[in-house]
Amino acid sequence: MNEKIELKKIEKKAWTSYFQDGLIDIFIGCIVIMFALAPILSESLGDFWSSFVFLPFWALVYLLVLLAKKYVVTPRIGIVKFGVVRKKKMIRFNLIIFIVLVVGFILGLVSFIDFNVPGWIHLARFGLIVLITSSVAAYFLDYPRLLLYGILFDLSLIIGEWLWVNKGVPHHGYPITFGITSAIIIIIGLIVFVRLLQNNPLPKKEE
Repeated sequence: MNEKIELKKIEKKAWTSYFQDGLIDIFIGCIVIMFALAPILSESLGDFWSSFVFLPFWALVYLLVLLAKKYVVTPRIGIVKFGVVRKKKMIRFNLIIFIVLVVGFILGLVSFIDFNVPGWIHLARFGLIVLITSSVAAYFLDYPRLLLYGILFDLSLIIGEWLWVNKGVPHHGYPITFGITSAIIIIIGLIVFVRLLQNNPLPKKEE
């Protein structure tokens, strides 16, 4: 019985350490960049293309994340094999990443379309979807930083609108607020990634 409990603790620690490389954080920060730059690009590219151009960028970043996990992280911490429960969570994680990618693109696109509803309703609906998605993902994936990023995202919406209404900042203030939010998330990811490299040097090859 005690052995099973210990194994579960070890597996949970390994599961948590899977997200402690910071690479997923960097990927999420790159997704948020769209909300900072798309309002500016829409002036020359239009609403659709100003969002669509980020898909290849996201695909490239995600590919680099996978390569970094394989060739940089794995040699340092080894290969982690999870049980059935954790494998199901990994499937959910990949599914959630895909959903967030698609939802982020769609919401980024429709946020520039003029609906016949008050602006604050559209803003509240948008923010609520993001907060629910990040909360559910944080809970099921044991990844609490996702909740923090969801809160930062919603604050970017609220503060951006305030800057636009009260200070006349163009593009709803999103280039400023989402630019800061994406920078915070990416910096957190880089700090975690560098710390992992420092604490887990490459094992020396035996002669």
